[in-house]
Amino acid sequence: MPKKPIVYDNESITSLKGADRVRKRPGVIFGSDGVEGCQHAIFEIISNSIDEARGGFGERIIVTKYRDGSFSVEDFARGIPVEYNKNEDRYNWELLFTELYAGGKYDDAGEGYEYSLGLNGLGLTATQYASEWMRADVWRDGHHYHLDFEKGENVGGLQSEPTRFKRTGTFIQWKPDLDVFTDIKVPAEYFLDTLKKQAVVNEGVTFEFVDETAEGGKTKTEFYYQNGIQDYVEEVAQESAFAPVVHFAGSATGRDREDRPEYKVLMNVAFCFSNKVQMLEYYHNSSYLEHGGSPERAVKSAFTGQIDAFLKQKGMYKKDESRITFTDIQDCLCYISSSFSTITSYENQTKKAITNRFIAQAMTEFLRKNLEIYFIENPKRALPGTKISSLAFAGATKPKPRPSFTSLPSIRSSRAREYTPLRKVTSPPSTMGCSALASFLPLAFTAPRSCLIVLGPSASSFIRLPRRDMASPFVCAAGWLW
Repeated sequence: MPKKPIVYDNESITSLKGADRVRKRPGVIFGSDGVEGCQHAIFEIISNSIDEARGGFGERIIVTKYRDGSFSVEDFARGIPVEYNKNEDRYNWELLFTELYAGGKYDDAGEGYEYSLGLNGLGLTATQYASEWMRADVWRDGHHYHLDFEKGENVGGLQSEPTRFKRTGTFIQWKPDLDVFTDIKVPAEYFLDTLKKQAVVNEGVTFEFVDETAEGGKTKTEFYYQNGIQDYVEEVAQESAFAPVVHFAGSATGRDREDRPEYKVLMNVAFCFSNKVQMLEYYHNSSYLEHGGSPERAVKSAFTGQIDAFLKQKGMYKKDESRITFTDIQDCLCYISSSFSTITSYENQTKKAITNRFIAQAMTEFLRKNLEIYFIENPKRALPGTKISSLAFAGATKPKPRPSFTSLPSIRSSRAREYTPLRKVTSPPSTMGCSALASFLPLAFTAPRSCLIVLGPSASSFIRLPRRDMASPFVCAAGWLW
């Protein structure tokens, strides 16, 4: 049966208006109409408070999950401006709560919010539009202001009263609408993970999570890192780090293209090499970059390039041996970067990756220069354990110089992943033609499916053995497995 023809004429074209711009297409703004989109809406409100804290206004942000399915974010910053705006000929509360692409963060020079997480003027309005209800309380200029919204529409206008209290800040509570999202049951784990990440990259700011839905009554959890990412890497690596955590900080100014505006970039990285922990995390303007983008390209290029250059300089590659790759390095790298820029190009509104060309270039150069200096000053920490780990050996006591292993055959290995301690054997048998090794106290690394890497007291002394030989007297003679 033929289908009835669909009329497609001049009157067929329509546009979404008001709250429908979000309520009928939430995935466009939040990336999903499921619980992930609901979570992103929550972070949009949190990010406004973070921007204030980073500007020096407020040192505590409180996020609460309520039994009725609503959430709230409270800060003690300057408070949202809600009074009349002469330039726009409208009240600011209308612009901020009901107008997409309205906000105070559009200055390319970065004078309002120099390094801002919220850039597009979408988050507060979009979250309000996607809510069953929202209420906002603002304290500023000696007044307490109150606003109510239902399904994207204001109810009752702006209410204002003088207050004797000196406090300033903003409290926003809302309930996501099931007519917009298919799932609004955001687990407590999301808040714990998100607020911890934000505490890491916003040093000196306290993030508090209040869970009123927890079994046994209300619970409170606080996150605070005085030294930010450096404290976090130390916490993650703990005793597994081969050497103290390294921290680099720097800045750069440039542009993505000659005809584009110039902007500033702040760069902070902290890392260590570990025999147990592997971590790579990237943040930009406090936003966790799940898909990385520019910072990820920078760390891969810089670490691989500098360690490769070090290996070549020391003559540590065997004939026909393949060059080290970032896959080799990342197995024992515990790394976090936190960068900020006055102009940022996010992949999309969910902000899971950034695409700025200059940021990638600046971070690559920044890392290469600092790594080059670091490896010159700390040569025994330059090599991750998967290739030839002088990193681990740097913490050992050196015996007197002995003949090296380099005359022994080298067998290709895959990456070492797990490390198991064995006792030292002081009287090794003379087997496999390796009796000369008895005088060494090398380090050895085990690869679960492939081979053993045995290290001598000099960075160039090593051999590789197939896994089948790991139980041999020679392996016991080698001394230690880490």
